[in-house]
Amino acid sequence: MAFSRENLPSCWQEFNHINRYWDKHTGMSTAKILPGEFYVTPHNEAITTILGSCISACIRDPKAGIGGMNHFMLPVSGDQDDITDLSNAARYGNFAMEQMINDILRNGGIKRNLEVKIFGGGKVMKGMMDVGKRNIQFAREYLELEGLKVDAEDVGGLYPRKVMYIPKTGKVLMKKLYNRHNGTIESRDEKYLSQITKQDVSGDVELFG
Repeated sequence: MAFSRENLPSCWQEFNHINRYWDKHTGMSTAKILPGEFYVTPHNEAITTILGSCISACIRDPKAGIGGMNHFMLPVSGDQDDITDLSNAARYGNFAMEQMINDILRNGGIKRNLEVKIFGGGKVMKGMMDVGKRNIQFAREYLELEGLKVDAEDVGGLYPRKVMYIPKTGKVLMKKLYNRHNGTIESRDEKYLSQITKQDVSGDVELFG
């Protein structure tokens, strides 16, 4: 059978822009998210992304069978050496987390049941402040304030990560990308950081079971 987007499980209208495809290696429908995106699903499908300085929270309600993953970075302040959460940065991070969590709760999830895993925050941009460190700090502080415990994490370090999350089971497949000759991830992160900083903000393989 030839798989096309029409053969994939239905997704909510707000996720129509997400790149979804059939992964023949895993035999699963897969949503690939980019910086600034998130995806939530009640189906047995995977969500994948590549993280440099950005961070992803993988959150699900195992009882309701619904979960998602986001991919975000905090904008920097005018002081490149300041890694504290200033108001705009905090608002941006809060928005990135709350969007996804609210989608999970709106569709049957219960906050006390949420299982959380976080990944990313590598130091991959040369000659800049440690943006990844600030992203990790924000994610941990946000989750603590919300009363959500981190069940597993792989954050920091010098390398990008490829992450695949299956909300239905809570499994995460993660691979560190040690080949740094390709500057694509670094360039993408720098471009994304520049975009969000200018925005007016409102409102080998490791298995994590």
